[in-house]
Amino acid sequence: MILKVFKEKSNQKYINKLLSESREAISNTKINAVGVILNSDEFSDFEAFRTFFNNLGVQPARTRIVTFVEDSKNANELWDTYFDPKDFGWKGKIKNAELEVFIDTEFDLLISFYAASHLELDMITAASKANFKVGLSREDHRFYDLIINVKPKEFDIFKVELKKYLTILNKL
Repeated sequence: MILKVFKEKSNQKYINKLLSESREAISNTKINAVGVILNSDEFSDFEAFRTFFNNLGVQPARTRIVTFVEDSKNANELWDTYFDPKDFGWKGKIKNAELEVFIDTEFDLLISFYAASHLELDMITAASKANFKVGLSREDHRFYDLIINVKPKEFDIFKVELKKYLTILNKL
């Protein structure tokens, strides 16, 4: 139990280090590649995201979705990639190769579609090499370039707002 607390503190320190580093300026490129991070406890309809991005003109092959599950026994085989707390080590070390590839992919848009604060989800969001990060309202605003204040159950409102802001920012 004590080791778990030290591990969490170690990983939180790693996240704070990532967030304090200066980021490059956001490019004005159109969105061609999209990554999505989901929390299965809050929202698990990944097909809704695929359909939405297909309607925006993003090719399905250029869309990657990863899903966080508390226990890998509850994982749905239909998801692209899923991860659980066992995939994380000390000091931000990630033990899942597919998750490493997701983090290293330079998405034009990364959507962190979760409201509850989870250390593992925050670590993936902070470590991602995505150019433009969008998230739901939270207490720590350093993670995102754009925050849309909706609950995960309000996906239809999220779609409308995201499309509106991406159009304003000339990303579509």
